[in-house]
Amino acid sequence: MVMALWIVNIVTAIGFLGTGSLKAFVPKPTLRARGIAWTDDFSAPTIRLLGVAELAGAVGLIVPMATGILPVLTPIAAVCLAAITAGAVTVHVRRKEGFAPALVMCTLSIASAVLGFIVLL
Repeated sequence: MVMALWIVNIVTAIGFLGTGSLKAFVPKPTLRARGIAWTDDFSAPTIRLLGVAELAGAVGLIVPMATGILPVLTPIAAVCLAAITAGAVTVHVRRKEGFAPALVMCTLSIASAVLGFIVLL
């Protein structure tokens, strides 16, 4: 079970490191120019905050378990990431955009949370 949790967390963390970095460090006009249309609905600080939250969540999936310090933070981070991506799915559906990547990340986050709580209990 622990190995499955590590695999899910590593895959999920890599995904959130990529998307979080994009949102946190790339300016809003550049994101829009790259075809990320949902940015029209949000301010630049909000987009940056979402990116920072995703980066923090990605770190939270790995570091607590790897260090053994407060490993309960790992499934909590996964729950928070699931909430963020559930919001992303909602935004994409409302805008009639493709929502599959957000749904996959949401599903991975939920799987990580479930596995994390099972391993901790």
